[in-house]
Amino acid sequence: QVQLVESGGGLVQAGGSLRLSCAASGSIRSIKRMGWYRQAPGKQRELVAAITGDGITNYADSVKGRFTISRDIAKNTVYLQMNSLRPDDTAVYYCNADVLPGLPVLTVGNFWGQGTQVTVSS
Repeated sequence: QVQLVESGGGLVQAGGSLRLSCAASGSIRSIKRMGWYRQAPGKQRELVAAITGDGITNYADSVKGRFTISRDIAKNTVYLQMNSLRPDDTAVYYCNADVLPGLPVLTVGNFWGQGTQVTVSS
């Protein structure tokens, strides 16, 4: 099985920064794509940023220029550097990954972390 464990959430004032980390562990042959999603109270979960194995990134319009996603392939870890945080960035942030597990599994599976709370005060 594959586990994703997030860390780095917390409380920060508007304009501040946080760095989230997500480490994948377990039976992993390769990770195709890793990303961050967030869900605010009363709202649907939405994509924040994602990065492929080739390093191609995409971002939600609301975070472009403020957030940066990066990945350490050797460590099976993805990071989200969040700068210029705003109160509307407050949400639970979830790590997500498309993983090809170890044999005998032959298909890519999609996995979620448990989430980490980010709260931005005004």
